[in-house]
Amino acid sequence: MEQTLYTQLLAAQLEFPKIKKDATNPFFKNKYASLDGILETVLPILHKHGLFIIQNPTNLGDRVGVNTDIYHRNGESIGSSFTVTLAKNDPQGAGSAITYCRRYALTAMLGLNVEEDDDGNTASNQTAPPQYRHTSLATNDQPSPAPIRR
Repeated sequence: MEQTLYTQLLAAQLEFPKIKKDATNPFFKNKYASLDGILETVLPILHKHGLFIIQNPTNLGDRVGVNTDIYHRNGESIGSSFTVTLAKNDPQGAGSAITYCRRYALTAMLGLNVEEDDDGNTASNQTAPPQYRHTSLATNDQPSPAPIRR
């Protein structure tokens, strides 16, 4: 069988364990899967299958986030962008938002199995903060674009 991005991503997904919640949100007192924990789990498996990821910070007006690309050693790639509105418009707020986007983009793009994770909003009877609503890079009224295929 020819090794392609999709065949190797499938092989990697078959090996991914359930991602453990290894960090605690101090505000909501809930557990979540940290970016470090996700990367420590998935990178060795991705690399074994000739896959690697690149996440570049991006911004669009008052929104920041990441472009996430998954590459296969043969040059194939798929990608997606995810941005959020800053809750706090300073370097710490931007860094926090970028980390948040990296974590959720990786989880979604790799199809990772993580227990429901709403950053504690359900447990505290709060709805998701509006700064974390995903919208398209094109306009706020259209769905996200399809994954980029190269």
